[in-house]
Amino acid sequence: MDADAASLAANLQAIRARIDAACRAAGRDPGEVRLLPVSKTVAEARLRQAYALGVRELGENKVQEAMAKSEAMADLEDLRWVLIGHLQTNKAKYAARFASEFQALDSLRVAQALDARLQKLGRAIDVLVQVNTSGEASKFGLPPEEVPAFVKQLPAFSSLRVRGLMTLALFSDDEARVRPCFVRLRELRDRLRQEAPDGIAMDELSMGMSGDFELAIAEGSTTVRVGTAIFGRRPTPDDTYWPGAAGPAENDTR
Repeated sequence: MDADAASLAANLQAIRARIDAACRAAGRDPGEVRLLPVSKTVAEARLRQAYALGVRELGENKVQEAMAKSEAMADLEDLRWVLIGHLQTNKAKYAARFASEFQALDSLRVAQALDARLQKLGRAIDVLVQVNTSGEASKFGLPPEEVPAFVKQLPAFSSLRVRGLMTLALFSDDEARVRPCFVRLRELRDRLRQEAPDGIAMDELSMGMSGDFELAIAEGSTTVRVGTAIFGRRPTPDDTYWPGAAGPAENDTR
């Protein structure tokens, strides 16, 4: 194993150990929490190293970057691609070709466009509804109060398997400001479990990234999205991908 692969292996092991420890501290089974490595801007060679180390799904923000990688790595037939960034309706046709999961649904127009494309291809994908729990205008996602009515309309799109909710917490090192974002998502999920239409599952909570995933696990996260802590610092500023990320200290943690 070369030095790059050894470093990647060590990073993955360290993150999994931190997830296990956070679960134990919260009285949870580590098997309840899924690690989704976020591979935006990461080169194909490094992703192939991750695959060799057992990674079988990768999170990407930009659909065209993700599609190019999926095509280049099509020989890895069991590698799943998860879209975690905002999707424009005119890009739905690309997402439908390769994505196994879409974690940022916040528009009926996108739901309609994606469903139509998936129907034509005879495919279905897992979907999470993105919720703006921080109240920041710079972030995508529905306000929490609009989510129940939105979810009630999703059974119309039969190729979208709704599994739960996703959020981006406030970008801050202040736990007292970050935690409420995770609490809001969990409480909303719990409410929706009682109200959601038949066929709509509300089991998943995708919340927590490199700088705050332990806090998210304490509040019930089932998927943590970790990029920098696995693959290293990105050459592209985070606000290219996460609107509202401001300042180098915050970017370092994601």
